[in-house]
Amino acid sequence: MDEMHPNVSQSYDKDKIKQSIIGKLQRYNGRTLETASKQQIYNAVASTVRDHIMEKWLETRQKNKQDNSKKLYYLCIEYLLGRSLFTNTLNMGLTDTFTQALTELDLDWYDIIKEEPDPGLGNGGLGRLAACFMDSLASLSLPAMGCTIRYEYGLFKQKISGGQQVELSDNWLENGNVWEVAHMEDVCDVVFGGKVVESQVNGRMTFSVVGGRVIEAVPYDMPMVGYKNNVVNTLRMWRARSKESFDLRAFSAGDYGSASREQDMAATISKVLYPDDNHYEGKSLRLTQSYFFVSASIQYAIKDFKSRNGNRFNLLPEKLVFQLNDTHPGFAIPELMRILMDQEGLGWDEAWNITTKCFAYTNHTVMPEALEKWPEELVKRNLPRIYMILEEMNRRLGEKLWNSYPGDWNKIAHMSILAYGNVHMANLCVSSSFCVNGVSQLHGQILKDSTFNDFYKIRPEKFTAITNGITHRRFLLASNPRLADLISQAIGTSWIKNPQELEKLMPFADDAAFREEFYRVKQHNKEYFNKVLLDRQGMDLDPEFVYDVQVKRLHEYKRQMLNALHILVLYNRIMDDPNFQMVPKVFIFGAKASPGYVKAKMIIRFILSVARLIDSSPRARKMLRILFLENYDVSYAEALIPASDISEQLSTAGMEASGTGNMKFMMNGAVTIGTMDGANVEICNLVGEDNIYIFGMRSDTVSNLHQEGNYDPMLIFEANSEVRRAMSQIIDGTLFPDNPAIIQGLYHDLLFGSRGGRADNFFVLKDYGSYSMAQRRINHDIQNRDEWLKKAVINTAKSGFFASDRSIKEYNEKIWQL
Repeated sequence: MDEMHPNVSQSYDKDKIKQSIIGKLQRYNGRTLETASKQQIYNAVASTVRDHIMEKWLETRQKNKQDNSKKLYYLCIEYLLGRSLFTNTLNMGLTDTFTQALTELDLDWYDIIKEEPDPGLGNGGLGRLAACFMDSLASLSLPAMGCTIRYEYGLFKQKISGGQQVELSDNWLENGNVWEVAHMEDVCDVVFGGKVVESQVNGRMTFSVVGGRVIEAVPYDMPMVGYKNNVVNTLRMWRARSKESFDLRAFSAGDYGSASREQDMAATISKVLYPDDNHYEGKSLRLTQSYFFVSASIQYAIKDFKSRNGNRFNLLPEKLVFQLNDTHPGFAIPELMRILMDQEGLGWDEAWNITTKCFAYTNHTVMPEALEKWPEELVKRNLPRIYMILEEMNRRLGEKLWNSYPGDWNKIAHMSILAYGNVHMANLCVSSSFCVNGVSQLHGQILKDSTFNDFYKIRPEKFTAITNGITHRRFLLASNPRLADLISQAIGTSWIKNPQELEKLMPFADDAAFREEFYRVKQHNKEYFNKVLLDRQGMDLDPEFVYDVQVKRLHEYKRQMLNALHILVLYNRIMDDPNFQMVPKVFIFGAKASPGYVKAKMIIRFILSVARLIDSSPRARKMLRILFLENYDVSYAEALIPASDISEQLSTAGMEASGTGNMKFMMNGAVTIGTMDGANVEICNLVGEDNIYIFGMRSDTVSNLHQEGNYDPMLIFEANSEVRRAMSQIIDGTLFPDNPAIIQGLYHDLLFGSRGGRADNFFVLKDYGSYSMAQRRINHDIQNRDEWLKKAVINTAKSGFFASDRSIKEYNEKIWQL
């Protein structure tokens, strides 16, 4: 309750809230509550919340400036935020007061919240992690600014049409963004192309870029609200615009295209997240985006530092730290070098000594093909001065590596920043950062043992692992209020500020009355999810079905294919055996495939074709369903996760750095079926093997199979009749009677490989038997409701470790020291 938190301002009573909402509708829209549109009512409510945030936001900025304490800049190419209205109200401690006000105005939270679009600033786990971290940083009162691009159209809006994914533009800014504030005083220039000119100034060599294309970076700030602590941090989003004015002469001459061409080209930088890079223009745009937002962010950070500390750059590592969330922001390293040398007059050694104390790097992938690299020629053309700095960094790195690995040219090339015609961003980040961390304990070990083993041998002390986390405020307190209330009734409310106190729930796993209430909450959440599903897709599900869920970015290593193949086998069992019975289950998928990722889009077609096959059989439909969630986003997740019974975490062992969906499902009482990969390992260690369903090869076995290269999936195909039949149905017209060959690439790649690659590269068929047996165990165990509910309660009780507050405390202790 709000009155329990004296640090929350009490100036917002329900009558003032009502007056504010009605007044805003009258002043800004000329409407009453009765005549206003739903969007206008949302804006009035959201701007009323924002008014309260603004006061705290200003106070936080003033305090940080006055304290002049160390500040974190969290650089990430994406932030998957989700809606802000309800969580901002919750974190400000105003939920009860606003609920009373809205009720008296005959308004409903559900109807208002629906009007807020999910911001198109992110796509997957990387962006959601960044968003959770911003929530925790503010809630722990740590001074931080997130930095990214203000994407006008996000990734894309997914439409399922004709049994396949169709990409539409995500115009999330169509009605504006009530939360953002433009700061024109911080507009800065970012230069691309041009020519580097050397000159002597006071006896020292200086460098400048002439004839380049100058793009203005315009900052828009969104508040990141801490939980009931009056702290509001900032997410800074940069928008690109042309430095050139509108060409009125060309327009008057009838050349309308030329009149605005420069503006249009500049704006392209901040149009779309992850533009397709299967062509040169796409690669060039992605490179431009990566440099654009880090250059603007570093320029601002230095400007802010100088406003408080003057030119005492030796203090820079004491006053700020940059966290590189993956390699996309890696150009921040040479950019800081450029600014310190070219603009502030420092020598190389001094600038390097400062720079390498300011950057820390979080790695998010161990797959070599996913480690980012850029063609040298592309970098040299677009960022000529940055390329010069990279050349010198690479030369000096090479000298150090020669001392560690004398004569081993292959190893030195493998570790170099510039090698084989590419700029290797992971090598840049590892060699130039004072700390490198993995995002689960297994992942951290793989980085040391394999991915960056050669760097680890030289500087073992810079490597660490910090397991990812999720914000329990959004994914339990806000998304699952009935479960949150049940927990608070059982163990008190201190878990809200200290989520590891969820452990106190453990004795309640044996409490029959508590388990029954836990079950009722789950059933209510299924009904609520059905309401959301009906709104968004015009569909509904039977709440008595088991909800078995796999929601994540569509990628072969995440193995949605394994799940779908097993569902097809289940269908065959139902149709072949009139006596076959299984607990009624709906398999729920949510996944976007990158527009240029042909195989991933083919897997979506496969899933949808199996869904059609099941729906055509009245018998199969009684026991088995597939639901594919269209345009899965954070808002869908907030409704789905609390309703889920089973969490599918099927990545090939050793390939998922951590995962965070597994944590969200666990916290909401879903039981995991998964491989010993990423954070699944730590979930298993916490809940015990009786409360998780582990299957498949371990990461060392996968690694050995890859190295040996003698795995033959055809042996499994021939030996397992159920697999053979399901695989054959992919190509025999069962799924696509009019075009049997339409997804034959899936069949071919699993059995024979493609373009000279390995067959079944992610071991779908190899792990199939183990996965199928784990699903049989689930089908047996879930029929004992009491025992299943015990597992569910234990999962929730053990989930406090995975709160992002714990992750951020670890980052701060081990790395940032804010």
